[in-house]
Amino acid sequence: MTGSEASESVQQRVKAATVVVMGVAGSGKSTIGTALAGALGWRFCEGDMQHSAMNVEKMSRGVPLTDEDRAPWLVSLRDFVSECQEQGEPLVITCSALKAEYRNVLAEGNEVLFVFLRGDRDLIEARMESRADHYMGSNMLASQFEALEEPRDALTVDASGEVEIILEVILEWIAKVDRPSSRPTPTR
Repeated sequence: MTGSEASESVQQRVKAATVVVMGVAGSGKSTIGTALAGALGWRFCEGDMQHSAMNVEKMSRGVPLTDEDRAPWLVSLRDFVSECQEQGEPLVITCSALKAEYRNVLAEGNEVLFVFLRGDRDLIEARMESRADHYMGSNMLASQFEALEEPRDALTVDASGEVEIILEVILEWIAKVDRPSSRPTPTR
């Protein structure tokens, strides 16, 4: 099945699902999330843009967020997902979703599929050092990997792959899902 065929299959079968593209900072969430939303014709939300000014300022200073810092942000994202689903609007959203408890908040009451972009520290660090327009510096990378609890209920994709290949893998996987609540666990 080509990426285009998979995209058409997903559009026909999944009415108001949400795909959360997750991973540490620099894993490619925004790039993949934007491409996926475009391929599906779904709404896109950049989760990082929903952080409070206080959280952004804290991360800009190189201070990792605590669970307490993240809690209102995660609830806000969950509520946005719920709103989209209530309106029948499928959504692709990016969120680091580093811990199982964070993913549980996002999924609470929602039909959510998780796509985990896994990358090694060298790859991620190189990406972070090459971007100048993001508040999250490479000095925060260690805290991201320390907090990461790799998901068991997600499609895991190698973040080092080409965007087109990653997109094709995700589209094919989503097309095979009968209902968003049935979460297969393939790893690529």
